Amino acid sequence: MTALLDPAAPPLLSLSRISKAFPGVQALADVSFDVRAGEVHALIGENGAGKSTLLKILSGVYRASSGEIRIAGEPQDIASPRAAQNLGIALIHQELQQVPELDVAQNMFLGRPHTRFGVFNDRRRMRSEARAILQSLDPAIDVTQPIKTLRVAQRQIVEIGKALLANARIIAMDEPTSSLTPREFEKLTAVIKTLSAQGVAVIYVSHKLDEVFRVASKATVLRDGKLAGEADLARSTEADLVSLMVGRALTVTHRESHARPEVVLSVEKLTRGAAVRDISFNLRAGEILGVAGLVGAGRTELVRLIAGLDRPTSGAIKVKGRAAVFHSPRDAIKAGIALLPEDRKKEGIVPLRPVVTNVALPRLGGVTRFGLLNLSKIRAAVSALTQNVALRPAAIDRPIRLFSGGNQQKAIICRWLMAKSDILIFDEPTRGIDVGAKNEIYQLIETLAREGRAIIVVSSDLPEILRLADRALIIRRGGLAGILQRGALTEEAVMRMAV
Repeated sequence: MTALLDPAAPPLLSLSRISKAFPGVQALADVSFDVRAGEVHALIGENGAGKSTLLKILSGVYRASSGEIRIAGEPQDIASPRAAQNLGIALIHQELQQVPELDVAQNMFLGRPHTRFGVFNDRRRMRSEARAILQSLDPAIDVTQPIKTLRVAQRQIVEIGKALLANARIIAMDEPTSSLTPREFEKLTAVIKTLSAQGVAVIYVSHKLDEVFRVASKATVLRDGKLAGEADLARSTEADLVSLMVGRALTVTHRESHARPEVVLSVEKLTRGAAVRDISFNLRAGEILGVAGLVGAGRTELVRLIAGLDRPTSGAIKVKGRAAVFHSPRDAIKAGIALLPEDRKKEGIVPLRPVVTNVALPRLGGVTRFGLLNLSKIRAAVSALTQNVALRPAAIDRPIRLFSGGNQQKAIICRWLMAKSDILIFDEPTRGIDVGAKNEIYQLIETLAREGRAIIVVSSDLPEILRLADRALIIRRGGLAGILQRGALTEEAVMRMAV
């Protein structure tokens, strides 16, 4: 997806032999690539490959240890975020940098003129200029609305508008679709096409390779901080990119079901207002039960009831044939039910604490002697579990926030294995996880099923449901639209029920 490019013009952005070293870590080594005006250029790689470090160097957060950056052929020293902004470089973060209580126009002018003593002093002019910028991106956005009232997709478009307001010529987007519906992705695609036609260079960072092929024309692939290769996407396949990313071809084998006759969880007419309405199903030991449906259909609301985070208004839950009433997540955990939440960073981990603490949380009461923690017992148990799931790096005393998303997910799985949970609920298990780690998570889920654990997988990624599930519940508007057996599970069948 590109504008007509002038082959004689120098690249708008040229990175030459960029390296960055931190104490004990070589994050980037001799990375080079070019991006032309109007080009949409994908930057891909596994977590830890160096993508974020490169974006931070480009946006002035870090300074490269060595190498050269040229803008329109001229060498530049990007010493700060302000310097990057002055050069026309903008970064759209995965976690949007906005002030919820301010309106759209005010957010677009944050850090810009139009202020006096820190107070916005020309609101009419700000709104006029903001409205003019958004007209070509999404004219439906009201610049007088508090930004917290907008959908995530609209808030991203506001960030893009803010970049254009600052005369950005190079816009880097870091995982822009991690929280978007398919329809919102289509809208973002149209916006990127508009940017390309205006001559803006777009760097698109994403784990979703199908999107990369839809949006970009070229891709630069990083692996372990080094340039693994470049690809013309018109002449490449997803398998080509995966091979560059992980250094090997990923093989997907047909998974046989490990479901056993024993029913370990029964949900009967479970209801919570309009969010969850009259849903019933059984879950067997060794079964992987998918939960599919559109964003907002009630999938997460359903599993929150099962995990004790919310209370149903009616209906019943039985665990191994016994009626269960959960007043809190602690009650569900005692019954052997564990939830791996959709938002790992906010709800799944204690970011500043080490892996050993994060894994041991539910079992601390069971590893005490005379009221004192048996630290050696804890460490031995955690070390054994993290080795079994191939946690990388194998450093259980390292703060968990320093691990990649895939390894954070592995640590959370270890937590519930340590708690001896035998009903595991995965809500969006591979969101924000690179393709190599995603394959490892799939294999781990399948191993857990083989061992007899009952598993529920909620996912917006239909290929993920098709890969893992023995059966799938299709949720629509809070109700159960139907249940598809593995032989009938196709994307078309799921979407037909979901909509």
